[in-house]
Amino acid sequence: MATSKVLAGAQVVLPTGTLTDGRVIVDGTRIAGSAPSDAETIDLTGHWVVPGFVDIHNHGGGGASFTSGTVEDVLKGIHTHRLHGTTTVVASTVTGEMDFLAQRAGVLSELAEQGDLAGIHFEGPFISPCRKGAHSEALLRHPDPADVRKLMDAARGQAKMFTLATELPGGIESVRLLAEHGVIAAIGHTDATYEQTVAAIDAGATVATHLFNAMPALGHRAPGPIAALLEDERVTVELINDGTHLHEAAFELAFHHAGPDRVALITDAMDAAGFGDGRYMLGPLEVEVKDSVARLVEGGSIAGSTLTLDRAFKRSVTVDGLSVEDTVRAISANPAKLLGMYDTVGSLEPGKDADLVVLDAEFELKGVMRKGAWVIEPNQPQLG
Repeated sequence: MATSKVLAGAQVVLPTGTLTDGRVIVDGTRIAGSAPSDAETIDLTGHWVVPGFVDIHNHGGGGASFTSGTVEDVLKGIHTHRLHGTTTVVASTVTGEMDFLAQRAGVLSELAEQGDLAGIHFEGPFISPCRKGAHSEALLRHPDPADVRKLMDAARGQAKMFTLATELPGGIESVRLLAEHGVIAAIGHTDATYEQTVAAIDAGATVATHLFNAMPALGHRAPGPIAALLEDERVTVELINDGTHLHEAAFELAFHHAGPDRVALITDAMDAAGFGDGRYMLGPLEVEVKDSVARLVEGGSIAGSTLTLDRAFKRSVTVDGLSVEDTVRAISANPAKLLGMYDTVGSLEPGKDADLVVLDAEFELKGVMRKGAWVIEPNQPQLG
């Protein structure tokens, strides 16, 4: 069977714009600039071909947890999200004991080293008890740079991001430490003022963890962290576009103000994503998922999401009215750039990994390719 493929006839979204009746050439694991004579041609007329999705904030899926599952569980979660178009995923932890988090970092770093994960995101324990969300308050701690360094070391170079309440003691010093080591410092689960947030950005913080959620609301006299994070060109804002975490008006306000180059669409998925309603554990806390909305059994706080990025893509275009090109930036290019991986993923360009998603005219997922191999093969007639 030919290892080279030509995906022909689709609307192909490139960094420079959309090609009508375009084509993508896949040679082995990469996108190529020209096709050999024996290439297999796949007719995708009436479809869209977009880059594979990149999720920088994801706790699991398919009934499997990145936070506490076995290696097999983590791989199951990764595969679940691949089935929904996410070809690059960062595994996010939740608050736990330091020794447990260090042990999890070792497990997850092995999967990152072999290419299954794009790295590790530590969400907690360095967050505010006032904005803890679905994190155990008993296990929270201040962001002491020594503790941050312990988790960085345990991750063996695979730590990509830490979410911090930077107003807490040690917060600014930890931001500087992370920035010095090329690790993203993200502001989230925070009770910071506007001024404290500006200071953290000036120290090197570059991401807002799920903007609006787990932080003070935007106020006209006390604008808080939301205004500081939206206004600063150095900051990329994460948005969970599932219709539960954000009202359409809040999503549109953030996207309009930050612009398409400063938004990263994320899932913040927990293990119920792609699996169904029921009872689950998120770290040490019990979660009930009902009608696809995850909430803590005790207290009722939203506990991550059941979102997959194919649903976020469709909602962004069909409900929020974003252009396909802007949605691609937010769901593929921008997160790839944040991770320092844009030379290999995040756009459909020759030399990059052949990671792509096929969508129909209604933006329903029809095919997924990762490194040149179909995860889901489009049900299309094949020519040649």
